Amino acid sequence: MEIITGGVTAPKGFQAAAAAAGIRYQDRMDMAMIVSETDAVAAGTFTTNVVQAAPVKWDRKIVAEKACARAVVINAGIANACTGAEGMEYCRKTAEAVEQVLNIPASQVLVASTGVIGMQLPMDKLSAGVEAMATKLNGSAENGHQASCAIMTTDTRAKEAAVTFEVNGKTVTMGGMCKGSGMIHPNMCTMLSFVTTDLAISRELLQEALKEDVQDTYNMVSVDGDTSTNDTVLLLANGMAGNSEITEKDENYRKFKEALNYINTTLAKKMAGDGEGATALFETRVIHADTKEHAKILAKSVICSSLTKAAIYGHDANWGRILCALGYSGVKFDPETIELFFESKSGRIQIYKNGVATDYSEEEATKILSEEEVTVLADMKMGEAEACAWGCDLTYDYVKINADYRS
Repeated sequence: MEIITGGVTAPKGFQAAAAAAGIRYQDRMDMAMIVSETDAVAAGTFTTNVVQAAPVKWDRKIVAEKACARAVVINAGIANACTGAEGMEYCRKTAEAVEQVLNIPASQVLVASTGVIGMQLPMDKLSAGVEAMATKLNGSAENGHQASCAIMTTDTRAKEAAVTFEVNGKTVTMGGMCKGSGMIHPNMCTMLSFVTTDLAISRELLQEALKEDVQDTYNMVSVDGDTSTNDTVLLLANGMAGNSEITEKDENYRKFKEALNYINTTLAKKMAGDGEGATALFETRVIHADTKEHAKILAKSVICSSLTKAAIYGHDANWGRILCALGYSGVKFDPETIELFFESKSGRIQIYKNGVATDYSEEEATKILSEEEVTVLADMKMGEAEACAWGCDLTYDYVKINADYRS
């Protein structure tokens, strides 16, 4: 596998475009579109929130019932959530707008929205945005990047990733983009993620691979403990790499899953590091747990701890908060045997061992915690299972951003 520059337009046969439709933002692009030149098999995973936005319901039905998809239309600013029958009608009208200008059946058009809950979409602006993007579609890296910028809400930067890998002597490419900054919590987040590949693979294996990979990537992210109404991950595979279709779990399937995991992990970490008001990506890595499930629970518990997140912001080696978060996770362990470490590019320091603090340097610990990416390593001394979770520090700006989000 080779990491390359790019996003959703990196694979063969995928085009993208963006437009400033003025849906809620008046000074930036706020709509994006991804189109496959040929039919693509589609897979998807969606929010676990009981309250689900209209686009989630629309996409879930298409992914479950249709053999393929050709286009995705995304808008930022208004979530089209809690909008009743009118919201579902806007999904249909958006898909029909694509059908009219690109001759793609509405039943092959996926939609996604992000932004304020409860507001109705201005359909006239949405339709105009679709028409504008239809004239701009191409497969350039720049168009892919513009699309990744257009789907942002409180994000401070675009989030993209791309790789290539070999299947049956053919070069396969996979690319992705996502948005997510607040209302982020395990079991998906206010997170939209779109992954494209020119791999030929069966629909069944595509869906199975995505469903499995989400558990160790997007579902291991938390910014603020709020699970959104709109979380969506869509994966499209159009087969234009020319490889023999993957229909069984062989070596080629393993290569595909490795690439998918890299894309999803990279995008998940980019979201965590861009949490609302954040100054640092906060990773917790649990090793030597007794089971994988317990390792995941422990890692999530630490990155979800508001007190620990605040300590990371203050560059304070307050290991008691970490131990406390591990302790209330629900997983049984012996606190007298585990070990805790802080890591960053500035070094690594052990802070807890044999039930007490080590004789560590507070100055060195502060230096390590002052980097843009900080890791807590918890060695549970119980087995061979491990897991990673990602979050961010908790800052004053998080409250400022969310206190007046609607206004």
